[in-house]
Amino acid sequence: MKIGVPTEIKNNESRVSITPAGVYELTKQKHEVFVQSNAGYASGFTNQDYQNAGASILESIEDVYQVAETIVKVKEPIEEEYSLIQENQLLFTYFHFASSLQLTEAMLKAKATCIAYETVQDEDGSLPLLTPMSEVAGRMATQQGAKFLEKPIKGKGILLGGVPGVSPGKVLVLGAGVVGVQAAKMAAGLGAHVTILDINMKRLRYVNDVMPSHVVTEFSNEYNIRKHIKTADLIIGAVLIAGAKAPKLITRDMLKEMTPGTVMVDVAVDQGGCFETTKPTTHENPIYIIDDVVHYCVTNMPGAVPYTSTLALTNVTFPYVMQLANLGWEKACQENKSLAKGLSMVQGDVICPEVKKAFPELLN
Repeated sequence: MKIGVPTEIKNNESRVSITPAGVYELTKQKHEVFVQSNAGYASGFTNQDYQNAGASILESIEDVYQVAETIVKVKEPIEEEYSLIQENQLLFTYFHFASSLQLTEAMLKAKATCIAYETVQDEDGSLPLLTPMSEVAGRMATQQGAKFLEKPIKGKGILLGGVPGVSPGKVLVLGAGVVGVQAAKMAAGLGAHVTILDINMKRLRYVNDVMPSHVVTEFSNEYNIRKHIKTADLIIGAVLIAGAKAPKLITRDMLKEMTPGTVMVDVAVDQGGCFETTKPTTHENPIYIIDDVVHYCVTNMPGAVPYTSTLALTNVTFPYVMQLANLGWEKACQENKSLAKGLSMVQGDVICPEVKKAFPELLN
């Protein structure tokens, strides 16, 4: 199979979808890998590294899309790439279709076959290709939130961990999944007082068991959310419904109940965000302020730490890439039920139920 690895062109996206180690394994199986020049540079991999592993280096993104049967990416194609995608070409990447009608329509028009990392799902309900980036994003959510609490960036001027004689900051985490637990772990490590809300009592029991005593759990409902936002310094949105739009847990009117300089980090922004006032931002311009509340809604948070993120991501994606290359997508999805869950579109038809639900007008 001919596999293409284009350079990511989304704003400040520095990850790469296949490492030289992955290229080496693919070429051992007689597959051809075409890597765009400098695709791995920001993640610490040179063109020479890829050539030594057996890849062919192509200068332009157009060349990569033209030659490849399968495109392996990190983030969803952006508008500049839509016209490059060929009919029947397989794309394997994060898509987050439910948050973008434009992307969904573009992939339908291209008649591409799309397998989304974020909806590949194991029998136990876990999301193996989303988990490592959720771990990175959860930890970064606290790291970024702590930074934007600083006064020069319009935050409250609070050191999240406090100091002797001064109380630590208060962190509210909405969601006790992978993102929420990692965010809480980082905040607790800094010494902050952490409250984590969820509707899943099994998850709350787990958090209670593994976290220190200054991390407390409560059942998530509007009453409890409204109670905690009044005193929270940092609010982290970590809600996920696989493949679907995130529910809006904090509405516009709730901002009035927060103290000026509160920071909100919406890790669910890729799925439309769990704050009503969420709008996608970039690492270049990461924040905006509404009603004196700082919003951080970067859509590719792990892209800021590409070395860590690339290795964490490719550790889990590569076995699926190899299976797709060896078997083709149809047979691979027949044999691997987890991979089949990621199948979102097939040559102009929507397969994923959550995408159908998000955009029923596309089915009429």
